[in-house]
Amino acid sequence: QVQLVESGGGLVQAGDSLRLSCAASRRTFSDRAMGWFRQAPGKEREFVAAINWSGRNTYYVDSVKGRFTISRDSAKNTMYLQMNSLKPEDTAVYYCAAKPWRCSDDSNAMSYWGKGTLVTVSS
Repeated sequence: QVQLVESGGGLVQAGDSLRLSCAASRRTFSDRAMGWFRQAPGKEREFVAAINWSGRNTYYVDSVKGRFTISRDSAKNTMYLQMNSLKPEDTAVYYCAAKPWRCSDDSNAMSYWGKGTLVTVSS
C-alpha cells in the first residue's frame, strides 16, 4: 500500500525554523520524484519545492528560495523540508506528494499524497 506521512508541523514565530518530514513506503519512495505543496486558508494548493529521484535536482517556488531546502534520504525513505526564516505568509497545511519520473510543480500531476501537516507562523 502506498503511504506518505508528514510530520514536523507546529506553531512558531516569524523568523523561526521548522523541519518537515515525509515518511514514505519503499514502493512510493524509490525512483520517484517528490515534492512539497501547501494550502493556506481560503487559497488554492500551491507548489513549494520538488526533488528528483536521485536528490541531485531541486526546484523551488520563488517565494521560498534561499529560505527552504528540500532533501531526501533514500536509506530512510524520507523526504525533508527545512524551513528557515519563516514568515506569517508561510502559514498553511503542507503536503508531501510523489509521482513517477520527472518533477512537477503541478499538483494535478502528482500520483500520491499525504494528509498534510499544519504550519502556523505568528507575527
